[in-house]
Amino acid sequence: MIIGRVIGRAVATRKDDKLIGTKLLLAEEVGPDGSGAGVLHVVSDHLGAGAGDVVLISQGSAARFTAVTSDRPVDALVVGIVDTIRIDGADTFTKAKGFARKRAKART
Repeated sequence: MIIGRVIGRAVATRKDDKLIGTKLLLAEEVGPDGSGAGVLHVVSDHLGAGAGDVVLISQGSAARFTAVTSDRPVDALVVGIVDTIRIDGADTFTKAKGFARKRAKART
């Protein structure tokens, strides 16, 4: 899975009939500290994610294993809206506060 931040929407008035009614979002891959990787994905969303949300993205055939996306031409899917990211016992992201600033390691 990929961690991404929703940065916009994609609208296609002409598309495969099996995509009618599907909300398409633009998500940028982000690291656990919130830094953008510059890699964009068009993702299908049925969970209600919106601009600025940090989401979990499933890609490839795994994106078609849900009841909603089965037999649809979906390659990337929002499978979760992230509440918290914790690394080594410390929260690096919370939905309420956003990403914590990356702290410099103390030199020894």
